Amino acid sequence: MTVTDAPTEGNIPGIEAQVARRRTFAIISHPDAGKTTLTEKLLLFGGAIQLAGQVRARGERRRTRSDWMAIERDRGISVVTSVMTFEYDGRVFNLLDTPGHEDFSEDTYRTLTAVDSAVMVIDAAKGIEDRTRKLFEVCRLRDIPIVTFINKMDRETRDPFEVLDEIEKTLALDTAPITWPIGGGRDFLGTYDLADRTVRLMNASGDDHTDTITDAELDGVLESRHLGHIREELELARDGCHPFDLEAFRAGSLTPVFWGSALRNFGIKDLLDGLAAFAPPPRDQAADTRLVHATEDKMTAFVFKIQANMDPNHRDRIAFVRLCSGKLSRGMKAKHVRSAKTMSLHTPQFFFAQERQLADEAYAGDVVGIPNHGTLRIGDTLTEGETITFVGVPSFAPEILRRVRLEDAMKAKKLKQALQELAEEGVVQVFRPVDGSPALVGFVGALQLDVLQNRLAAEYGLTVGFEPSQYSLARWVAADTPRDLDEFLAANRSATADDVDGDPVLLSTSTYALNYVRDKWPKHRFTAIKEVQARSG
Repeated sequence: MTVTDAPTEGNIPGIEAQVARRRTFAIISHPDAGKTTLTEKLLLFGGAIQLAGQVRARGERRRTRSDWMAIERDRGISVVTSVMTFEYDGRVFNLLDTPGHEDFSEDTYRTLTAVDSAVMVIDAAKGIEDRTRKLFEVCRLRDIPIVTFINKMDRETRDPFEVLDEIEKTLALDTAPITWPIGGGRDFLGTYDLADRTVRLMNASGDDHTDTITDAELDGVLESRHLGHIREELELARDGCHPFDLEAFRAGSLTPVFWGSALRNFGIKDLLDGLAAFAPPPRDQAADTRLVHATEDKMTAFVFKIQANMDPNHRDRIAFVRLCSGKLSRGMKAKHVRSAKTMSLHTPQFFFAQERQLADEAYAGDVVGIPNHGTLRIGDTLTEGETITFVGVPSFAPEILRRVRLEDAMKAKKLKQALQELAEEGVVQVFRPVDGSPALVGFVGALQLDVLQNRLAAEYGLTVGFEPSQYSLARWVAADTPRDLDEFLAANRSATADDVDGDPVLLSTSTYALNYVRDKWPKHRFTAIKEVQARSG
């Protein structure tokens, strides 16, 4: 059932209109495709900022940015999800900028549970790259509609038809170009709107708001630049490519395609206009007992991310919450389903990267920050009294296991607290062996070690190193009955641990050893993915 099919009985007047205004989307790409630059330019054209800087820009030239951690600024990469809310063309946009590096895939996968659509950024010269393909498959599993932006058209590019053909063959996704590039590289002049046959030329300043001409005027421009062959290409694109079909797009089988250069500010307005017109409003969300409709009058929400110490001066801890239905009002009381307790939402916040603003009210589709001191965890559900749990927020088995070496043994208690907080945040996974041996830390990718080391030093004043572990694999253990599970844990005490939620984990030295345990305990399940769900306390 779609949002428009949802039952209307009991709906608060105005809820449907507010929900219809929301567009909540993520940006996905391979590293270096220009995702962070595009994020900033979307905010610029949305009127949210006055000046956009390049990825490595410093100081006052960079008034607001999505990358706020020191390691992000130093390396010019995104390693955490940033949330930015802005208004454009009568719509409220919630933009979630996800990490591009594969070592932070867990954060990205969780973020994709909180969006209704995604912008896929592709380098015009490189086409579909490995990380793009993986993230697209995650979107496909969740039926997330994809808008495509072909970036860096002002640099060396491949043939546009070749790029579209690669998208269709590699991703099994029909492409429907909305705009078409006029030239490429040094000869990139602008874009052609295939529907209304208008031309937007890129001027020297790269200002996307000016230099729109008619189709009839284009011939003179092409002749002056000796690009007469472009006319045939435009006709072929208009007549030979798939027409845009909103239903096919919302179903995830077709992607509208825009072309431009984020660095030159070009093509951004077309992309934003497309998101406003095509991207779906907040969708229905699956809970454990029913489907929750966005237009319901009662507020429901789930936590998909925790971020600590965004403001180191206040040692704050923010839970990023996706509203699934109804209206959140500042000061309201909500049921924390896992603990069955009531909590007051005194200071919900909208985010613009590291800057914040109190949210007096928010609606389904919005992403708000809830300050808390460890009450909320990833996967938790908030409601106005109903006992339901939203499903599908994943946690992945680590690919790297290490022991932490603390330089100052007197700070062991502080390290334990820091690891607990960072594990709840999702920066690292912590496994505490049941036999009392030192805790292990787990990482999905190697770069996460640098992030943990950096944050322990910057935020907790702890200098640490890492030592190898005898274990290389971790798998969550489950059984049909508590008795079966207890029997396994008792027989494998030396190779089991508890994760941050207290769930049992098998530690294994190799794939061979893991398979041996599987064969010996056929009634038990050993999984590499744990669906994070709020459990009643």
